[in-house]
Amino acid sequence: MDSDSGNVPIARGLGYSATVRVGILAGLNELSRAGLTREQLINLATQLEHHPDNSSPSILGGFTVSGLINGEVRCLAFRVASKLKLVTLVPDFPIGTERARKLMPAFYSKADAVHALNRAALITAAFAGGRLEALKGVFDDRIHQPYRQSLVPALPEVIAAGEKAGALGGFLSGSGSAIICLAVNKPERIGQAMQRVMPHSEVMVLRVDNRGYTFA
Repeated sequence: MDSDSGNVPIARGLGYSATVRVGILAGLNELSRAGLTREQLINLATQLEHHPDNSSPSILGGFTVSGLINGEVRCLAFRVASKLKLVTLVPDFPIGTERARKLMPAFYSKADAVHALNRAALITAAFAGGRLEALKGVFDDRIHQPYRQSLVPALPEVIAAGEKAGALGGFLSGSGSAIICLAVNKPERIGQAMQRVMPHSEVMVLRVDNRGYTFA
C-alpha cells in the first residue's frame, strides 16, 4: 500500500517492521550489487519477520498469497485495480503484536475453522479475478477480531459506519490498532464516517502499490 507521504505508522498493524527490514535488505542488495532476486529477498525478509505475510507484499506489491513450503516461501501476486482505495483509520494509540497475540485462543471450533477457510478462499478469488464487488460481506472474521476487539472497542462501529457510507467492507489491520475499509467510490466520505466514531484518530486514504519496492 502507498500513501502520499510514504510514512508507515508504528505499532498500528500496517507492516512497519516489514517495511524497515525490506528497505534495508533491498538497499544493501543494491549497494553491494549482490544481485539477489526478489524471491531471494522474500526468503531473507521472512527469516527476519518469521512469516511471509508482510514481507511478500512489501517486495512484490499487489495482493499476495504466500506460505512456507519445505522451508521456502511460495508466493503468488496479483495486480489490484487502481480504483480500489484503502480508507485507513489510524487511532492515537498503538498495539503491540505480542500483546494482541496473547488474546488469541489456543483452539478453534470446527465451524470457525471452516468459516475462516471459506472466507480466505473467497477473498483470494475476488482479488485474483478482479471481482471487487464479491468482497462485500466476506470480512466477518471469527479467528482474531472477536478476541482483539477489547483492544479496539469501537471496531465494529467503525466498520459499520464505513460500510453504511459505501465501503465494500472493513477489518482490523493485522493486530491493530488501524482499521481499514475498502472503497471504490467516495473514500473521503467513508473516512469521515469512520472518524466520527473515533474522533481521536487520523484518516489515510491509501492506494494500492502494484510495483513493490522501487528506487527513486
